[in-house]
Amino acid sequence: MPQRSVVAIGTSLLVASLALAGCGTRGGDDGGDTGSGSSDNKVAKIGVISPMSGDLSALGLGIKNSVDLAVTQANESGAIPGWTLQVEVGDDQATPDVGKNAATKLSSDAEVVAVVGTLNSSVAQSVQPVLASANILMVSPANTNPSLTQGADFATDPQRAYPNYFRTCTTDSIQGPFAARYLYEKAGIKEVATVHDKKTYGQGLVEAFSAEYEKLGGKIVAAETINPDDDKYDAVISKIKPSNPGAVYYGGEYPQAGPFSQQMKAAGLNVPLMGGDGIFSGEFVKLAGATADGDLATSVGAPIDSLDSAKAFVEAYDAAGYSEGYEAYGAYAYDAANAIIEALKTALPEAESAEAARQAAIDAMSSVSFDGVTGKVAFDEFGDTTSKVLTVYEVQGGEWAAKDTGEFE
Repeated sequence: MPQRSVVAIGTSLLVASLALAGCGTRGGDDGGDTGSGSSDNKVAKIGVISPMSGDLSALGLGIKNSVDLAVTQANESGAIPGWTLQVEVGDDQATPDVGKNAATKLSSDAEVVAVVGTLNSSVAQSVQPVLASANILMVSPANTNPSLTQGADFATDPQRAYPNYFRTCTTDSIQGPFAARYLYEKAGIKEVATVHDKKTYGQGLVEAFSAEYEKLGGKIVAAETINPDDDKYDAVISKIKPSNPGAVYYGGEYPQAGPFSQQMKAAGLNVPLMGGDGIFSGEFVKLAGATADGDLATSVGAPIDSLDSAKAFVEAYDAAGYSEGYEAYGAYAYDAANAIIEALKTALPEAESAEAARQAAIDAMSSVSFDGVTGKVAFDEFGDTTSKVLTVYEVQGGEWAAKDTGEFE
């Protein structure tokens, strides 16, 4: 299948800003002072809530580092005269209750004006009301469940749930159908089995995929679930195998998806496992092992290494010396942080304190629009990104390779 590339052109301002990359928190440093600034400056903090430990820490650390890079550059360029920005990190351990505690701690800090996070949609459900009650702007680089922006009845009666919440990534209502169209129309697979982990992200993704796949004429020959804490999936695989699916569509994240893929191949179910952005990580390939070739994933946006607008970000990230890679959401976290910084350029100059600027930052975010690393950064009336570009990736030779990129219509 020929690959279509989507190229976004960054602005000269963005490139100039990236060229200023310097020191900030590095490696295992969890936050604190970031970049340079006058001692006479007032301080405003941008929080980060994502997993810094546990199975999903690779993704969380990539988010944290990318926010740190954006804040460091803003300080070094004097983006907001009279103010120094700092990063304050909360480890949510990919767990709703822990995430809620992290949000509570950040909201009690009068210097915190905004938060980048979370990674997991299920964690976001616990964090949203805490930050909303404190009028703290929240921008996620990774949450994909549609209900977070459009409410529980998003399919029939969308209503904005929290006016302080925005995101730079596309939602499951786009990602699931995008995957369905690829499998049915381009890969020619007419029968699939579905599996999800019962969590908000995984279940929502499978529901969106299944609705579009059946609408196209495809058949769901088996629909199963797993428990996220399990590591042996032979019982589920034995239920799926007799239905002879052409692929297994998985809703969940790589700590379970990798072993599931490995175990289903070992059991003789030699078909591709496809998932969403939650499995798009090098960690999936490691866990799935030698039989991972042919497995598929969708992820938001075009491949970062194909975008002219991302070259300076990648160079600056590498030059900064972080111990961890930016992973699947680093560029989206960088754009989220820069969107916040754009809003703060309006909210902070007239404010006596960071806390006093919180509502003004939320108000300003609705009008933020710029050419970012991932493409055009702007938000619709629900706080969702206006970008609908996605990519299908395939494991080839033990690495993810871009297979097909397009804009969902």
